[in-house]
Amino acid sequence: MLNEITESWDRIKSYIKPLPLYYSNNFSEITGADIYFKLENLQRTGSFKIRGALNCILKNQDKCRGGIIAASAGNHAQGVAFSAKTLGIKAVIVMPEFTPMVKVSSTQSHGAEVVLHGQSFEDAYKHAVQLGKERGLHFIHPFDDHDVIAGQGTIGYEILREKPDIDQIVVPVGGGGLISGIAEYVKGFNPDIKIIGVQAEEAAGMVSSLSEGRVVSLSSSATFAEGIAVKQVGKLTFESCQNCVDDLVTVSEREIALAVLEYIERAKLVVEGAGAAPLAALLAGKIDVKDKTTVLVVSGGNIDVTTISRIISRGMTATGRFMTVSIILRDVPGALTSLSQEISRLQANIHQIDHIRNDQRVPLSQSRVNVSLETRGQEHIDRIMERLSSLYEIERLV
Repeated sequence: MLNEITESWDRIKSYIKPLPLYYSNNFSEITGADIYFKLENLQRTGSFKIRGALNCILKNQDKCRGGIIAASAGNHAQGVAFSAKTLGIKAVIVMPEFTPMVKVSSTQSHGAEVVLHGQSFEDAYKHAVQLGKERGLHFIHPFDDHDVIAGQGTIGYEILREKPDIDQIVVPVGGGGLISGIAEYVKGFNPDIKIIGVQAEEAAGMVSSLSEGRVVSLSSSATFAEGIAVKQVGKLTFESCQNCVDDLVTVSEREIALAVLEYIERAKLVVEGAGAAPLAALLAGKIDVKDKTTVLVVSGGNIDVTTISRIISRGMTATGRFMTVSIILRDVPGALTSLSQEISRLQANIHQIDHIRNDQRVPLSQSRVNVSLETRGQEHIDRIMERLSSLYEIERLV
């Protein structure tokens, strides 16, 4: 596989952006270790997926001349669509109906026909296979394909070509194509370098499969990190992970959201949920980085603006910088003014306030006020709650 991946890199190198490793001063200081990012969120189409798609199409041009079809929740779709446009091939992409609009529109902008079908990747996959047979289109699998895996493995080639003395690489895992390609190359180059995979707790198909010793299908893969929201991993990728991956850990939705926020605030990078999973694992203490040089693969940056907004809100709440409290006031002139003055004395900033005078759950002589506050940490929140509780009937909402 080592030679195949090197050949794949030679095949696709003129089409992809060269992305040197980025040393993170911020996260290296936080962890006390050397942390590097492989920023595939800055790759063409905003994801590593272009590598596998290009390699597969270029290597199988005879099969692809009549057109290609793929199923994807977004990044593979854009990789295939871009590759097809670049090589002058017709492309049809089947995407789940819930796919963020940024990924749908980006795929269409590359000239592909987009078909929205089903509630999950698996639904889209089955429809794409059937549609491909009906239209005579060659199917490009998002992960369980030898040539796709080899294309993704070019990331491992680039990392070690630039810095061969690393200790470990941390990779997000959905269907397993990315980690399989990287692991196959890295272990062939130096088996002492650790390969660690990270999955969302709500879509831990590879973790479950390795635990049971067979490919299993999850009943659900409901994670906002849709790039790794896969119910069933591939047969090829499962075998590769069995042989080449040293460890797999899972991260919660909250941990992923915090990592996305950390990328925005500390690294000034826009990273999607899947791409943030390795950092989420690192910040949650699930990966040992002490005295190690660690590379985090940032797999993509295609994230919907509305999702970013929700993540920022949740992340600020989780880190004690935002709270919402419901307060029962006497319905008399000056009551709201007194409340705002008290909040001012507590040095909290009012972000939003809703004064509800017709709440059926409170007496006519009272009203409910929901106040969202910008705060400075959990100690500040505790002080606010203690003071307001001594003056009013209150309930913490968020």
